[in-house]
Amino acid sequence: MQRVILAVNHDETLQLLHLLRSSEIFQPVGLYVPDDRKSDTYALNDKIQNFSLSSVPDIDVEFLVFSHSKKREAEELHKQFPDACMISCDQFQGLLKQMESVSMETKNDSLHQLKTVLDNTHDGMIVINNRLEITIFNKSAEKMTGISKEEAIGKSILKVMPNSQLPRVLNSGIEEINQEQILENGTKIFTTRTPIFDQNSKVLGSFAVFKDITEIVNLAEEVTNLKSIQSMLTSIIQSSEEAISVVDEQGKGILINPAYTRLTGYTAEQVIGKPATTDISEGESIHMQVLKTRKPIRGARLKVGPNRKDVIVNVAPMIVDGLIKGSVGVILDVSEIKGLTEELHRARQIIRTLEAKYSFEDIIGESEEMKFAIDQGKLAASTPATVLLRGESGTGKELFAHAIHNASDRKFNKFVRVNCAALSESLLESELFGYVEGAFSGALRGGKRGLFEEANGGSIFLDEVGELSQNTQAKLLRVLQENEIRRVGDTKAIPINVRVIAATNVNLEKMIAESTFRQDLYYRLNRMPIYIPPLRLRNNDILLLAKHLLQKLNQDYGRNIEVISKDAEKFLLDYHWPGNVRELENILGRAIIHMSLTDTQINRSHISLLSNNHNKLNAASKNVAEAQLHEKTLTDQLDEFEKEILIEALKTFDGNKTRAAKSLGISLRNFYYKLEKYGIDDKVRK
Repeated sequence: MQRVILAVNHDETLQLLHLLRSSEIFQPVGLYVPDDRKSDTYALNDKIQNFSLSSVPDIDVEFLVFSHSKKREAEELHKQFPDACMISCDQFQGLLKQMESVSMETKNDSLHQLKTVLDNTHDGMIVINNRLEITIFNKSAEKMTGISKEEAIGKSILKVMPNSQLPRVLNSGIEEINQEQILENGTKIFTTRTPIFDQNSKVLGSFAVFKDITEIVNLAEEVTNLKSIQSMLTSIIQSSEEAISVVDEQGKGILINPAYTRLTGYTAEQVIGKPATTDISEGESIHMQVLKTRKPIRGARLKVGPNRKDVIVNVAPMIVDGLIKGSVGVILDVSEIKGLTEELHRARQIIRTLEAKYSFEDIIGESEEMKFAIDQGKLAASTPATVLLRGESGTGKELFAHAIHNASDRKFNKFVRVNCAALSESLLESELFGYVEGAFSGALRGGKRGLFEEANGGSIFLDEVGELSQNTQAKLLRVLQENEIRRVGDTKAIPINVRVIAATNVNLEKMIAESTFRQDLYYRLNRMPIYIPPLRLRNNDILLLAKHLLQKLNQDYGRNIEVISKDAEKFLLDYHWPGNVRELENILGRAIIHMSLTDTQINRSHISLLSNNHNKLNAASKNVAEAQLHEKTLTDQLDEFEKEILIEALKTFDGNKTRAAKSLGISLRNFYYKLEKYGIDDKVRK
């Protein structure tokens, strides 16, 4: 609008103000009032200002309207507003009437059309004048900025949108194209800012046209994510060990993976773009059936590839927005499934019969003696030789038997355990070797397989082998020599392939001397002897074992015992442990049972019940030793002499068993055996 100041008579002032009130072209912003007429004030609105020559306001105006009677004052005012057009009151009224005579209907239609276009454009639009006031603010601008038109029109752009760059364009007169900007509400926009010039190249204002790119950015990110997902799915398909085939809605191949090529023998060049029947050597295409029915098919049998591989196919349709876009098939090799089924069957047998449960990792011990025994066990596992585990009761012979089986190439076959001392001679023989129908009264109809037959291909653990009768020893010797068994009551030999692991805690050499154990069987069993040291000979392992057993007992009893006190540790280290690891577990278990549910530490008081047993066992050992002195044979005396030599050798080399064995000219294994034979423990050596 054109800004106007008035320097007119009183009556003309009232008339002009009345006309200007409805004008959309001119706007009165100032009214000259002489100093002697200060009491006569006029107001059109809060934007008109009354002033005199002594208080001329600093405002921009386009027209200075004057009465002839005030021409002199008007000329003085014109000095203050040199850019304003000085026009008489009569001329101004004529100009005003002429401009107002323009067809209001045409004007209104044009304005309405312009407003409709601006409000319905998808781009936001903001226009400011050279006073930084917002003159246009369309609906899209409202939507993107979150500011209503009523809050914006007529206000300074810097108050409405402090981060607006339109003032910069207004001052520089330079257009800025496709600039990225983030509005205060977080909306990202691309904007073009353009200055507005009049015909004389004077900057009248500036405007901005902008569009919301948040949706565009989100769409671009979504496309990027889709590409990432596609790349990831392709990688998964390509790395899958299962053969995968994908066809489009026409049944033509679009994707296969390396596993498909390995199974069928067809490469991508032979399949991609070809009909789904290309790889089928016998049967109908499951892909085509799924494309017709739009339903998945599972377990279909086909033969594929030039080698006519027998396979099972699972195919599912790919449906997007109700339209079928193709199908994907997974091809399984039947021969591989058979192999997996057999392996699963063997695994179930192992679980069902609770076969070998432990490995060498389950054997706890850091002492030199235990490390040597473990090394011997691992060596035995790598050979098919018969193993003889020797050691006192409770040292862990069965644990070693489990570990040897699990470390051998027989680990996927059966591991059968037999306690030779738990069964009578007749029952043990029938259990070990089986029997035929009618072999004895009570025999099952059809006979029964023996444990050696059950263990065929695997291992059999004969615990307490020293308790076998002479008759059973002879049959066991035949098994070891001929690799065959004969059922009780049968004359036919049955070949077997069984690895025998035997264990004993008795002195077999003494039994041979007493003719209670067969020497030839001893030589067969003793091919790979492993001596497992008693707990008292590996004192350093006691606390390590105790902590390991505590974890197991906590799980068994639902407790949370964390530590063993120092006095309890000292007691455990001083104890002789005639029952070895089994006794240690028993003692800790009894201690936990008698402890409070809130206790987290085992104290000496919790295992005080052992003190009497400790004294009694030591006294019993002493009595036995004294009784043995009353009667000594030549063999006993030679053994005693050999024992003294071994003790002296250990003392000479400060307990270093490797150097002691070397000085005596015997192997370290034989040296350990003799230490066990004569019961030479760490206390005696020191």
